[in-house]
Amino acid sequence: MPEKRIEREKRTILEMINLYEQHCPQALADAAYYRALYEYAAKRLDRCAFGEEKPACKQCPIHCYQPARREEMKRIMRWSGPRMLWRHPILTLRHMIDDRRPIPPLREKYRRK
Repeated sequence: MPEKRIEREKRTILEMINLYEQHCPQALADAAYYRALYEYAAKRLDRCAFGEEKPACKQCPIHCYQPARREEMKRIMRWSGPRMLWRHPILTLRHMIDDRRPIPPLREKYRRK
C-alpha cells in the first residue's frame, strides 16, 4: 500500500528534525523543544486546507505556521536538506518531486465567502 502524502511529509519532517538535532552545532540541547516542534508541524499537516493534494509549504498561499516556528523550520530544512540525500535518499527525492507540484485550488470549505 503506498504511503499517503501527509504521512510521508510527517516522516520527512521528523527525519530532518532528528538530523538537525543530532548533528548540527547550532542545535539546542533541548530534546523536548524539537519534539514539540515536530508535534506542532504534524498537527499543521493534519489540518492542511489542501489535504493530500497539498503543495510544498514554501509555495503554499496559506501560511499556517506561526512566524517564529516557520523561521525555525526553514533553518532546520536548510541545514538538513542537503544532508538528507545521503541518509534518506528516497524520502528526499519524493520531497523534491512534491516540491514541483502545482498549487491546487482551495477546497470549498476553506474558501472565503
